[in-house]
Amino acid sequence: MEKRWTLLPKDDNATQKLKASLQINETICQLLTQRGIADFENAKAFFRPSLDALHSPWLMKDMKKAVNRLLLSFEKKEKILVFGDYDVDGTTAVASFFQFLNSIYPSTYTDFYIPNRYSEGYGVSKQGIDFAKENNFTLIVCLDCGIKSVALIDYAKTLGIDFIIGDHHLPGKELPNASAILNPKQSDCSYPFKELCGCGIGFKLMMALAETLKLESSSYEKFLDLVATAIAADIVPMVGENRILAYHGLKKINSNPSLGIKTIIELSTTQPPLSIHNVVFMIAPRVNAAGRMDDARKVVRLFIEQDPKIALELGAILQTDNSERREIDKSITEEALDMIAENKELQQRKSCVLYGAHWHKGVVGIVASRVIETHYKPTVILTESNGFATGSARSIKGFNLYEAIYECREYLTAFGGHFAAAGLSLLPENVEAFSNKFEEIVSSTITEASLTPEIIIDAEIDLSEANQSFYNILHQMEPFGPENMRPVFIARNVRDTGYATLLKDQHIKFEISHGASQKVSGIGFNMPQALDLIADKKPFDVVFTIDENEFKGNKKIQLKVIDIRTAQTQ
Repeated sequence: MEKRWTLLPKDDNATQKLKASLQINETICQLLTQRGIADFENAKAFFRPSLDALHSPWLMKDMKKAVNRLLLSFEKKEKILVFGDYDVDGTTAVASFFQFLNSIYPSTYTDFYIPNRYSEGYGVSKQGIDFAKENNFTLIVCLDCGIKSVALIDYAKTLGIDFIIGDHHLPGKELPNASAILNPKQSDCSYPFKELCGCGIGFKLMMALAETLKLESSSYEKFLDLVATAIAADIVPMVGENRILAYHGLKKINSNPSLGIKTIIELSTTQPPLSIHNVVFMIAPRVNAAGRMDDARKVVRLFIEQDPKIALELGAILQTDNSERREIDKSITEEALDMIAENKELQQRKSCVLYGAHWHKGVVGIVASRVIETHYKPTVILTESNGFATGSARSIKGFNLYEAIYECREYLTAFGGHFAAAGLSLLPENVEAFSNKFEEIVSSTITEASLTPEIIIDAEIDLSEANQSFYNILHQMEPFGPENMRPVFIARNVRDTGYATLLKDQHIKFEISHGASQKVSGIGFNMPQALDLIADKKPFDVVFTIDENEFKGNKKIQLKVIDIRTAQTQ
């Protein structure tokens, strides 16, 4: 698939000023200024994130109300239910807060609840509230959901059940009638950092409780590995408090992880040290797989388990769930791509809506993302569930998916989501009409440029810069994530030194040089079509990230190729 290359502008004055202050490589200073880091103090805070720099939890609206409500429940010996979503953010939030709660309050008065994706759906459920009533719970601490559950929380009130809500999703016009709402995105919340995930908000509540009860910071910092996992998986901006929490959580993952995280790492056979990339692509899928395949409650059980033998049994179940999920997602993706290949009209459309009644509901969002990798356009994948066509939609960069789906609401029975992703349901007989309307809306609002994937390039460098010293500083810019992405570079007019080869019929491996500069090895995954271009001895331009490859104890700098094209004249 052809891609657009966009090289970010360089602020020479800011870069030179920072270089004079830091006395480090100019390209590194360019990368920092592009990230809004313009002086020594900001650079120090960036490279050495400190837990002392976290904001006071008391700055968050309703934090005092939340703590006082919990203290009242302790005094009255109320039963407390910790409720959360079935994804990584929700399950880590529940597992961490539930364990903290049990450290300060008798476990005979506590339990946790994770709704079933299929029978209950996302967020607060009537079934969950009824469970609380049947088991005499009078306070529910709801994490990573609840901000829009106005009617259900009103229903809970009629049963004598209070709520404390800790959510990070955008509030609606009407807020639930809860005892306390912890959400920095509330318009009247002055908390300085607005991008915490659900687990991060639960962490802040633990901080406030620990301060009130005069507990050591270790009482909640021991859950930093779970917080880092949630931050990585929920794809929240990797800046501010998220970067501090992820940085220290990653250190814990690599030095002293909780038993649950340790078990997942061992079963995955991933070798430490882990990066945030490993957390996203190795830990998070195994956690998410439980909810996708059947029941995410087992994830919380793993995260709170203290017996290594039982933890291993639970971890093995997650491993099996993930293997099944991968097989199902691969099979459905192949079916979806075949449907497009056999239909010229679908190929010519600027959107893609596919419906397979037998497809597994738990993976349709993943399949939508996979289809976009081949056909870059807003995509909706639907399956049949309880008599409805239901599924997930995914967008491409710069296109507001939620608004497009909203314009098709006449055909929908339910929908929700945001700019880049959404969920929806409709009657099967309306799928074709919805598909046509969706195509009409997308075609009239999307730009042609948006339909070509864009690669954002941070800086142009000479290959002589791609050395161990340069990589060591780049490595200190981790953890990477939204708003602090792994730096992408371009080198122009490079040549193959004669070692280009194809591995497993898919991956290219090569060695290139830049005039008289040093030779650097590179690898490009799933791009066999680039082999001829590299091997024909003509100069080419290459876009890449810089990585470190270790083989038999020897470490060597390696370029991880993103895209290649014939050298362009400047």
